[in-house]
Amino acid sequence: MNVVLRLATAVCLAASGYLHARLYVGGYRVIPVIGPSFLLQASAAFAVAVLVALGGPFLLRLAAAALAAGALAGFVLSRTTGLFGFSERGFQPAPEALLSVLTEAAVLVLVAVTLYRTRRSTRTARA
Repeated sequence: MNVVLRLATAVCLAASGYLHARLYVGGYRVIPVIGPSFLLQASAAFAVAVLVALGGPFLLRLAAAALAAGALAGFVLSRTTGLFGFSERGFQPAPEALLSVLTEAAVLVLVAVTLYRTRRSTRTARA
């Protein structure tokens, strides 16, 4: 089951990276600070996804969760207070915004499940 969780985490993170890369190429590259941030997010997501898929240490899954949480935080800020002078409304651009939120939420859930299972098995082994 650990392999399934690991691969699912990698796939969801790679999907988030793909969506950010697609948005970067599709016009976000011209937005100061935001454009380079999208490129950085995409690059980091792809790199960490590959390493997670290859079975790297659990620390990489925490890095995946941090990337997903950071992207979600940026999404929320860009729809509320604005982020570096940039703001959007709702789930625009569609469908990328919604898909991105779903993949990033999935990464967080998958890492949480992995952490829970790891802690539970450690407690069982000690008993």
